[in-house]
Amino acid sequence: MTVLELSQKWHLASKLTLSNYLEICKIKVVLMLVLTAWIGIALAPDMQRGWLAQIMSLLGIGLLSASAAAVNHVVDREIDKKMARTRHRPIATSQLSISSALIFAFVIAVIGCVLLLIWSNLLCTLLTLGALVGYAVVYTLFLKRATPQNIVIGGLAGAMPPLLGWVSETGTLSAPPWLLVMIIFTWTPPHFWALAIARKNDYQRANIPMLPVTHGVAFTKLCIIAYSILLAIVCMLPYLIGMSGWIYLLSAAVLNLLFIGKSINLYLHQCEQRAMALFRFSISYLLLLFVALFIDKWWM
Repeated sequence: MTVLELSQKWHLASKLTLSNYLEICKIKVVLMLVLTAWIGIALAPDMQRGWLAQIMSLLGIGLLSASAAAVNHVVDREIDKKMARTRHRPIATSQLSISSALIFAFVIAVIGCVLLLIWSNLLCTLLTLGALVGYAVVYTLFLKRATPQNIVIGGLAGAMPPLLGWVSETGTLSAPPWLLVMIIFTWTPPHFWALAIARKNDYQRANIPMLPVTHGVAFTKLCIIAYSILLAIVCMLPYLIGMSGWIYLLSAAVLNLLFIGKSINLYLHQCEQRAMALFRFSISYLLLLFVALFIDKWWM
């Protein structure tokens, strides 16, 4: 084998390894979390911290979120093997070893903590670590396997980034960012239940007590409608307390009408595709809602 061939093989192996590490980080999810954390920073009082400090704070939050995702891949590896949606994940297919994934998760978590301690503050660091433990341990290891309310209770960890962004900027806890936490907390159940309806057989095969498995699809659809209505109410709170203006109000009204309409449509039709359509829309919904918050802030 020539030196060129060896070099090409090494390059290919490096690319595959890098892609495996990126996959266990759940990059798309982490980017969404970082975006909501950035909105928390944007809505916070101006502390004259500078853009570099803000970027480093967001990077720290992102790295700790990625670390939690990597631990989730390790803990859920046996479940992942039984589900069509996840059976090709790197750890489930042994493309990446458990020890390598855990070392990677530890290293990026340490780097994330250091960045937050240097560029942010101790409170933000502790809260971000708490969110990591909440998702990677409390939700993944216990709640997910114990109760059909796993998403409802465990959703708090994933709802924290706007608060983390705010705290990274101010160093204090305040009421306004908790409203943003409430929005994501209320959004999480209908978002995941739509996916759970579409992947009910997978969850049943893996013995995960998701709501459609334990209480049936019809009941889950009713819960999705109830939560979509509750979400619409919660989304009005930032406007009612003067945290946002008419741009956000109109955007939230349109987005929530669409969410409720799609939830009702899902209830009226027995169709896996409609569940996945609602799941995908819910991702766009959250992105657009927070973008509207940002635009509203700078328009005012």
